[in-house]
Amino acid sequence: MAELIREPFGALVSMRKAYGEALIELGKTHPNVVVLSADVSNSDHSGMFEAVYPDRFFNVGIAEPALVDVAVGLANGGRVPIANTFSFLFATRALEQVRTHLCYGEANVKLAGAYSGLSDSFDGPTHHAITDIAIMRALPNMTVVVPADPLAVKKLLPLVADWQGPVFFRLCRNEVPEIFTDEYTPEIGKGIVLRQGADVSILSCGVLVARSLLAAKCLAEQGISARVVEVHTIKPLDRGLVIACAKETGALVTVEEHSIIGGLGGAVAEVLVENEPVPMERIGVADTFAESGPYSELMDKYGLSVNDIVNAAHRAVARKCK
Repeated sequence: MAELIREPFGALVSMRKAYGEALIELGKTHPNVVVLSADVSNSDHSGMFEAVYPDRFFNVGIAEPALVDVAVGLANGGRVPIANTFSFLFATRALEQVRTHLCYGEANVKLAGAYSGLSDSFDGPTHHAITDIAIMRALPNMTVVVPADPLAVKKLLPLVADWQGPVFFRLCRNEVPEIFTDEYTPEIGKGIVLRQGADVSILSCGVLVARSLLAAKCLAEQGISARVVEVHTIKPLDRGLVIACAKETGALVTVEEHSIIGGLGGAVAEVLVENEPVPMERIGVADTFAESGPYSELMDKYGLSVNDIVNAAHRAVARKCK
């Protein structure tokens, strides 16, 4: 199990560059894949695909509802479209098309949501995407996948392309540390235990998986054995693993770069209350909009720091001991 994680973490790598490289590799093995953009190909690096496969790339302009509808049309014609724009735009401006034309019809379209969470950090609350997971996972037929590092982007993208039906693939804008080794072999719908622990389970997704692993180290020094689980698929959630973690450690902490309402924490809470109620703490952005600022500092300010995770684990463990 330990070989899944780099020790120490690798270098900081641009997630969006990793995504562009992953698209090019995908194009080699998936001739039916086409890539669409709402005029953000220079920002999210989907333009790297255009440079190699210009006849399989379509820029629909700044017209997100049209982006989704064109992708649905291509899917109905037998292609596998990967549509690209910022996450908040899929979850707001194009939501009607995503709900009615994509999900209701179960079109085989993949939505690559760039600049998720707070990673568009300098553009303020209008461009932050902290409610997108909640919105997307509430849509019937939608699958929600959140990679944690650049290697996860490259390993999950082919699985997303092969998955039948609508998928929301949530991507970070910024440079993040490489945490996985080549032994990392994700499977959509299955969580991965990255570190064993007996006192509390930390269930995390996206770039905060790295901070969760660092928190587990801090907790070990303080005498608390913390299990860390990467939940790259928010929907369908690995319910069996969530229940097993609750039974085996008796306390849970969820960690996500998203509102505490309706995201990973909400999904895990729904499973627990129906199956194995145990003390649970949620790390995420409180029910508030966030301001602009440097990415890492912004995450710290809004309650997503390593210390926040450590303190939440202490609270969860204390509650189960009452």
